[in-house]
Amino acid sequence: MPALRPPARADKGPTQGSHKRFTIGGGISLQDSGGGTSMERLWGLLQGATTYKHVGGPQQGCPEEEEEEEEEAATPPGRFCPMELRGPEPLGSQAGQPHLELWAAAGRRAAPYLVLTALLIFTGAFLLGYVAFRGSCQACGNGVLVVSEDVNYELGPNSHQRTLYWSDLRAMFLRHLGEGSLEKAIRHTSLRDRVAGSAGMAALARDIHAALSRQKLDHVWTDTHYVGLQYPDRAHPNTLHWVDAAGRLGEQLPLEDPDVYCPYSATGNATGQLLYAHYGRPEDLQRLRARGVEPAGRLLLVRLGAISFAQKVASAQDFGAGGVLIYPDPADFPQGPHKPGLSGNRAVYGHVHLGTGDPYTPGFPSFNQTQFPPVQSSGLPSIPAQPISADVASLLMRKLAGPVAPQEWQGQLSGSPYRLGPGPGLHLGVNNRRASTAISNIFGCIEGRSEPDHYVVIGAQRDAWGPGAARSAVGTAILLELVRTFASMVSNGFQPRRSLLFISWDGGDFGSVGSTEWLEGYLSLLHLKAVVYVSLDNAVLGDDKFHGKTSPLLISLIENILKQVESPNHSGQTLYEQVAFSNHSWDEVIQPLPMDSSAYSFTAFAGVPAVEFSFVEDGPPYPFLHTKDDTYENLHKVLGGRLPAVAQAVAQFAGLLLIRLSHDHLLPLDFGRYGDVVLRHIGSLNEFSGDLKARGLTLQWLYSARGDYIRAAEKLRKEIYSSDESDERLTRTYNVRIMRVEYYFLSQYVSPADSPFRHIFLGQGDHTLDALLNHVRLLRASSSLGAATSGVAPGLGFQESQFRRQLALLTWTLQGAANALSGDVWSIDNNF
Repeated sequence: MPALRPPARADKGPTQGSHKRFTIGGGISLQDSGGGTSMERLWGLLQGATTYKHVGGPQQGCPEEEEEEEEEAATPPGRFCPMELRGPEPLGSQAGQPHLELWAAAGRRAAPYLVLTALLIFTGAFLLGYVAFRGSCQACGNGVLVVSEDVNYELGPNSHQRTLYWSDLRAMFLRHLGEGSLEKAIRHTSLRDRVAGSAGMAALARDIHAALSRQKLDHVWTDTHYVGLQYPDRAHPNTLHWVDAAGRLGEQLPLEDPDVYCPYSATGNATGQLLYAHYGRPEDLQRLRARGVEPAGRLLLVRLGAISFAQKVASAQDFGAGGVLIYPDPADFPQGPHKPGLSGNRAVYGHVHLGTGDPYTPGFPSFNQTQFPPVQSSGLPSIPAQPISADVASLLMRKLAGPVAPQEWQGQLSGSPYRLGPGPGLHLGVNNRRASTAISNIFGCIEGRSEPDHYVVIGAQRDAWGPGAARSAVGTAILLELVRTFASMVSNGFQPRRSLLFISWDGGDFGSVGSTEWLEGYLSLLHLKAVVYVSLDNAVLGDDKFHGKTSPLLISLIENILKQVESPNHSGQTLYEQVAFSNHSWDEVIQPLPMDSSAYSFTAFAGVPAVEFSFVEDGPPYPFLHTKDDTYENLHKVLGGRLPAVAQAVAQFAGLLLIRLSHDHLLPLDFGRYGDVVLRHIGSLNEFSGDLKARGLTLQWLYSARGDYIRAAEKLRKEIYSSDESDERLTRTYNVRIMRVEYYFLSQYVSPADSPFRHIFLGQGDHTLDALLNHVRLLRASSSLGAATSGVAPGLGFQESQFRRQLALLTWTLQGAANALSGDVWSIDNNF
C-alpha cells in the first residue's frame, strides 16, 4: 500500500491560533495547535517507529490525511482498512535510536492527559450506568424491593406535571390525608346502631355507599349475602341456676345483660359440677387431668384471653366437658390510676364457631338464598357456652372445693384462693335463635393503569355488637379517609399500576362472615387476581406498641414502611425506631395470622397474603373490646387523648403500604421467606429424627422439598435481578409468579369442603405442618393432648400409616410450591 504522506511543511501551515487535525483510519486523531515543527517531529517519529501493510484482500483504499482549516468541518466517518502493525526497528539500528528518544519524551508528556481522560471516561460511564439502573435491583438482598428516594413513579397520560419520585408520592399522600375528619368519623360511627342485620346497619350501608360514590371512583357496588346468624331470644333469655344434690334447679344466678351471648353456641341445657380450667387451653385441661380432676361431664369456668372463645369451647368439647362459662378476670384487665378499667358487672361478647363465614353453608357462598346440602360446619360446637361477668364468676369461685389451683392460675377475683373444683352443680340454659339475615359488603375501586386485573385489597369491618369504637369505628373511618385521599391523588395525576379495591365488610362480629362469603363466591378468580389483603380491624387498641399479624411474604415490606412513618407518641422517632426500642425481638412484633383475625381467611382459605396490624398498650390489653363500654370516650381516655394522632399514623402506614403494593413495578413480596419458615419447623422435627429412624422412617423427603423451594426462590431472584425492568411483559410474568406463592401453599390433596383452611402452615387439619409435628410427639408420650391436634383419634398413639400420609401430603405441597415458583416445566431443576 502507499506510504502515509507526511504533513505539510511549516511554511505552508496555518497561522498561529489555527488548528490542524490528522486522522488515521476512522478513530485516531493528532491535533496541532499552531507551529508545525513539533508536529513534523512527531510525524517523523511515527513514520520511523511504525509501518503498516495490507494483510490480505485487494486494496480498498488506505488512510488519508484530512485538514481542517479555521472553520472546522465535521469529520466524515473513517473507512476500515485491515492492517498489520509492525514494531520499531531493532535497538541496534542507528536510524531508529533518535526516534525512540523522541517517542519516549512525547509519551511522558502525554501520560498525565491519557490518565485523566481515562478517569473521566470511567466516571462518566459509571454515573450513566448508575442513573440507568438505580432502583431496579429488586431481587437482591432479601428478595424484596427496597425503595429509595430515587424510584420514580409515572403520572397519568393526560398529566403535564413532572415525574413523581417516591418522596414526591409520599409527600402527595401525606398532603391529602386529613386528621380532623378521622376523629369526627370515629365518633359519629361509634354512636350508630350497626348490629349485622339491623335497620341501623342498613342505613349505615347506604351512607357508606353514597360516600364512596361521591369520590367518583371507577366502580362502586354492593354484594348481598343471605347468611345464618344467631341472636339472643328476648322472649327466652339464657339462664344459669344452682342445682341441688337431688338435681333440682335452685337459685338463679344473675346474668346482668341478656344481650350478651356467644353466637353459634349449641342451644339447649347442660348440667354438671363446676371446675376452674384457667384459660381453657388444651394444656390447661390436660393439667387438670394430671391433678386428678376430670373435665368430662363438668361445666368449665375459664378466663378470657390467651386463645379465642371458639378455641376454648372446642378444647372443652374435645375433653368431654358439658358446657363452658367465660369471664374476664381482673388480673388480665387491671385498672390503672389514669386509665379506665372494665366494670365487674360487664360480660364480654364472642362467637364460638371454630372457623369463619356462615357455618350453615360451609364452603359455599350464601348468594340469593340458594339451597345448599343440609350440612353444617364441623367447627360448630355441640356444647353450650355463655359469657358471664367477673362478679358472677366470683360467686361461682367461692363455691369451688378441691385442690388449690397452681400459683400461675391464680387471679384477682374477690374471695378465697382459686381452687380447681369440683363445686356445686350448675344448670346452663342457652336459647339463642338462628335467623336468615341479609348482609351487605360495599366495594369501591380505582382501576390500575398497567395491571388492572391485579387487585390490592383493603377492608374494614363495619358492624359491631355495641358501640364498637375500637372494634370497627376506627377501621371504617380510616377506610373512608383512604378512599378520599387516593381519589384526590388520582385527580391530581397519580395512577396506580394495579387496581385498588376498598371494601366495607358486614357480619364481622360473627366470624368474618361477610369477607369469607365473598371469598367463597369468587375464589376461582381471586387467587389469580388478588395480590394482598390489608385489614384495618382492631387497628387502634393503644398507643405504646405496634404489633402485626401477617404472611411471611410481607414482613420485609412492613419493616421498610415502618421506617417511613413517624411515631405518634415519640417525637422525632419513626415507628421502626419505636418498635426496636420497645421490643427485644422482631418475633414479638410480627406473628402469624391467628384464626380469630379478620385477615385469616384470605391467607388460610384463599391463599392471598394478608396483614392485620394494631397499636396496643404496653401491658394489659384494651379492656373494652366486644363490650358495651367500647365507646369513643373510653378509647380516647385509654389513649390519653392521642386517638386522632394514632389513627393518623395507622392511616399513613396503611396508605404507604397500598402505594408500594399497587405501584411498584415488581411486587415487593419476599418470596424467599418461606424457606426460613420451613427451616424453623424442620428444626422442631429434627428432635425426633432418632425415634423415626428406629422405626425405619425418615424426613428426608421433606428436607429435599425445602431445598428445591430455596433453589427455586434463588433462581427467580437472579432472573429478576438480571432482567430488563422496562420489559412490561416480562415484569408481569414475574409478578404473577410472585403473587401466587401464597396460593402454592394451599394443599391440593384435601377437599376445600372438608378442610377449608388448606394452608400447610396456617391451616387446620392433618395436612398441616403443625399436625405432623404433634403426631410425631406421640412417639414419646401418647396423650389426648397430642392426639387432639395431630389428626389422630384420641386414645391412639403414634400411627405409622397416618404419619406416612401426613408426610406425603405435606411434602408434595411444598414440592409443588417449589415447582410452581420455578416457572415453566422446562425450567424446573430439582433433585427430588
